[in-house]
Amino acid sequence: MLYFKVKLLLSAIVLLLLLPLLSGCAYTPDLDSQIREVTNPYRFRLLNWEVKTLSGEAVNILDRHQAVTDNTTSQERLIEQRVRAAFSEQGIYNPLDRFVTLKFGFPPVDIYVGKPPHLLVVSPRDRIENISEVTLLPDIDEKDMEAIEAKIDALGYSALVVDLGGLSTFPSYITNEADIKFIIDTTAHEWLHLYLTFTPLGFLNLLDTIGLRHDYDISTMNESVADMVSQEIGETVYQKFYAPPPTTNTAPELAEPGFDFNKEMREIRLAVDSYLAKGEIETAENFMEAKRQYLAANGYNLRKLNQAYFAFYGTYADSPTSVNPIGAELKELRSQSASLKDFLDTVAAMTSPRDLAESVR
Repeated sequence: MLYFKVKLLLSAIVLLLLLPLLSGCAYTPDLDSQIREVTNPYRFRLLNWEVKTLSGEAVNILDRHQAVTDNTTSQERLIEQRVRAAFSEQGIYNPLDRFVTLKFGFPPVDIYVGKPPHLLVVSPRDRIENISEVTLLPDIDEKDMEAIEAKIDALGYSALVVDLGGLSTFPSYITNEADIKFIIDTTAHEWLHLYLTFTPLGFLNLLDTIGLRHDYDISTMNESVADMVSQEIGETVYQKFYAPPPTTNTAPELAEPGFDFNKEMREIRLAVDSYLAKGEIETAENFMEAKRQYLAANGYNLRKLNQAYFAFYGTYADSPTSVNPIGAELKELRSQSASLKDFLDTVAAMTSPRDLAESVR
């Protein structure tokens, strides 16, 4: 029962933190109202989902001593337990544990696996910057996406509706259209977002998310460190419980030289930044469309390649779409850290990219 009360408390905290996002986090009040008008028929109602999901969670927790007959639910709980144990083995707990003695990690590792919402990302046309995000219904189709994007484009902005692999709700919302390795990694990733919220870095990222203190670099640091740590934790869990047995040793096949998607995307991003810096917006947009077709011809089908695409995916500093030095600096700091916990504690205490740059000098 104590565990259930803590989960309800955490859910209330998450809802309070995310309530400003229910109407979108927009660049100006006027743009906010325009985006709301466009997206209202398609919006994912986070509050409704939380209430419905937590009602089911209450039944599960009250019946936790009974046998679990649903195989999917059983697998979810097993993943939660194993990810939680992997974090515990690294000594990673929430800073609140320093002041409150808990018999379990905080926040709890809790996931919901299903078809997640989509996300509308809005960027100015004259630069690459994520200025607004709106969660959309999971079941919208490509026609709906195109219609939404066209209406936002008509307002003078760049828009893209993206598929999400996970969402930082409580419980964490994770796609069911992925393999076990992705689900494990994303379970760790989304939990880390909750964990970091109680640290200086995560709190500043929260302020950025709800539009009170815009800082794209802080968002990049927060997203990238969650990505790096979750990959290490995820790999540990996967190798221990899910990896197939090793096969007999054979000489590795040498990969034939071929199309390098990452290299191409980085070169595209650099060229787009150059065009936009010179005010050549239409040239940049025509270039991106031509490159999208080129990528498709080489087997990489992107529905749309525009400023909003780079604004969203560029938040991950280790992505080829990012030109930010934060990724390389985080990797250097990780190599200098004695443990994963030391790395996470160091970055979580930072409040600016300058802190990170100075830590690896």
